[in-house]
Amino acid sequence: MPPPNESQLMHYRTMTINDYDAAIALWSESEGVKIRDADSRPGIEKYLLRNPGLSFVAEAEGELVGTVMAGHDGKRGYVQHLSVLNSHRRLGIATRLVNLCLEALKNEGIQKSHLMILPENEAAQTFWASQGWAYRSDILLYSFVNGDNQNV
Repeated sequence: MPPPNESQLMHYRTMTINDYDAAIALWSESEGVKIRDADSRPGIEKYLLRNPGLSFVAEAEGELVGTVMAGHDGKRGYVQHLSVLNSHRRLGIATRLVNLCLEALKNEGIQKSHLMILPENEAAQTFWASQGWAYRSDILLYSFVNGDNQNV
């Protein structure tokens, strides 16, 4: 799909489970996005139901070209799976998706959010820094897998 031109409007809306197949296809093509078992249809549906109105998609001519997902624990927000189709990058879509997400989190009373980036994903590091997100070197992230599946 060619990038949008002036006559082609970008449509932004809340993500639903009906976007799952297109989202997985986009994430699969996106460098730096790692798909885990938790990204199964039931996993994403559970996430969207637990965090209603916090995840968004961008569409051009009815095709999904961007996603961002967010949730919170009551104190902090968590942003993930920001992805824009390569042909539609550098058009402000990612920035708009993030702003929608942060505004929705703010409306939930969430003032601070976190995200995780794979160390080799330099494009993501550059993008998030350009959006005012600060790299944290003062904390360490530990994870625990509660079971035998290391790909959760």
